[in-house]
Amino acid sequence: MSERSATDQPSMIDWDFAVSFGARTAKRPPEITPEDAAQAVAELRAGAARSAELVNDWCELGGEVGLAPLLVVDREGWIRANASTFAMMTEPMVDRITSKSARRGITHAIGSKATGGEVGALLGFLSSRILGQFDPFHGEHGRLMLVAPNVVQVERDLDVDPAVFRLWVCLHEEAHRVQFTSVPWLADHVRGLVQRLTETVDTSSFTPEKIKDVLATVRGNAERPSGGLAEALSSPAQRALIDEVTGVMSLLEGHADFVMDAVGNEAIGPDAVAVVRAKFNERRKGLGSIDKLVRRLLGLEAKAAQYRDGYRFVETVVGQVGKDGFNAVFSSPETLPSKAEILDPDAWIARIHPQNAEQEQSE
Repeated sequence: MSERSATDQPSMIDWDFAVSFGARTAKRPPEITPEDAAQAVAELRAGAARSAELVNDWCELGGEVGLAPLLVVDREGWIRANASTFAMMTEPMVDRITSKSARRGITHAIGSKATGGEVGALLGFLSSRILGQFDPFHGEHGRLMLVAPNVVQVERDLDVDPAVFRLWVCLHEEAHRVQFTSVPWLADHVRGLVQRLTETVDTSSFTPEKIKDVLATVRGNAERPSGGLAEALSSPAQRALIDEVTGVMSLLEGHADFVMDAVGNEAIGPDAVAVVRAKFNERRKGLGSIDKLVRRLLGLEAKAAQYRDGYRFVETVVGQVGKDGFNAVFSSPETLPSKAEILDPDAWIARIHPQNAEQEQSE
């Protein structure tokens, strides 16, 4: 992708440099022979194709199978794809920061390559940790990406059966593809939340002193999962939006995790799924102290909590009102759970299925 076209304001981020710098700073991929690499790619493609029917049938959301295209990529391919998405989603905030910075001369002092390098470093760090991703904002139906070297690396680290792990990962990502392609309003709703968040960022918060204070707070607060710099720099109004985004993302990630286990129990076997799930959950806690610190700064600990809390929400709701009752969550934006309801599934059931809640109380 090329840097944003010239306007009356200078560009704040050199996206081409972000991609190249991210690719250079990303961790080296695992050592693998060309034959094994080709087999991994083939198995991921086959796993995605098999998962499409399995997940779509299990979810019963009435969507069509395989609407969104599938890409099996390396780390640089993931960086390039996400740079495009980041540029699109952050454009309102970048425009505002660029405008104010230009008047103070900061843009010229720092330069678009410096900020591009910061974004690239973030993308480079994340590129070795993402196994797969559904991008709902690309094209008409979104796109599904599987990052082959990362899948190979993690299956080796966990010492699990590659065939089992590859299919299991595909089940999770396919669940996201089913969510967005079966629920027509969902992508626009999520896009709207993110845009509202970026458009309301108080750009005066982006000062060296403020960021230094936030870094100290994030490092020192070990009592709760951190939402990272974005949450710490936000205003009360923005934190309300963040809570709304968190509720939606917790639902989507928890639902995908629940589906991958439920379908995996049938397609792979409950014993194999239990082994992979236990090892994978340990991995989500982070590795060394440096990795854990970076995860806190980026809000990845909060991301792990989204998986856990969302899974419990889906498990509880399906257990009480069944799959059909749970699927009411996708009826409209109003039926989505709030962040508070994610932590209290009974409250969501009482709001959406009051008759069921009353019956539970009478019993």
